[in-house]
Amino acid sequence: MLSHERVWAAIDALAERYSMSASGLAKRAGLDSTAFNKSKRTSADGRPRWPSTESLAKIFEATGATLDEFMVLVKGGSNQPPRTAAQPRVPLLGFAQAGAGGFFDDAGFPVGQGWDLVELPAAGREGSYALEVQGDSMLPLYRNGDRLVVDPQATVRRGDRVVVKTQGGEVMAKVLERRTAKILELASLNPEHQPRTVAVAEVEWIARIVWASQ
Repeated sequence: MLSHERVWAAIDALAERYSMSASGLAKRAGLDSTAFNKSKRTSADGRPRWPSTESLAKIFEATGATLDEFMVLVKGGSNQPPRTAAQPRVPLLGFAQAGAGGFFDDAGFPVGQGWDLVELPAAGREGSYALEVQGDSMLPLYRNGDRLVVDPQATVRRGDRVVVKTQGGEVMAKVLERRTAKILELASLNPEHQPRTVAVAEVEWIARIVWASQ
């Protein structure tokens, strides 16, 4: 049976499963960082406040978790990630490698052999890969050493977090604000960095970030 207490406990457990705090999970899902705070779980008059279905959908998209996983947690099941005989693994590259020539095809898929491999916390589509953040240019959202799982086949929409590679070899993680036939308008993850407008003709590839470690 669903209860207010169990649903919120499941959100906390899901955050823990993916090595995040409740506020970290909210930020990862594109919500206000206080959205899942304990103080937000009841209204001013003491009535229970439930998470919206939209918030839950954003959590699932941000973590790669499924509704079935979530319901196991609602029922008080194990918080350990499900084990499979063949945990999906993807190639791991650094941003410097991603910016160098010869590592990707025209569609943004890594080419060649001998990559380091990392396991995904959830099933990943064939062709996905991981980029390891280097430096602090993507703070506060992504820190040095965080790993961003990128899916070149995923549909990219306004508001998505994306990795963009330019013809000049620059690789950047941004938020897609607007896309036309001629330009991409990209918001910076670091508030100290200005938004960018890049001509479509200068973009080698763009791919959506589907998961990130924290």
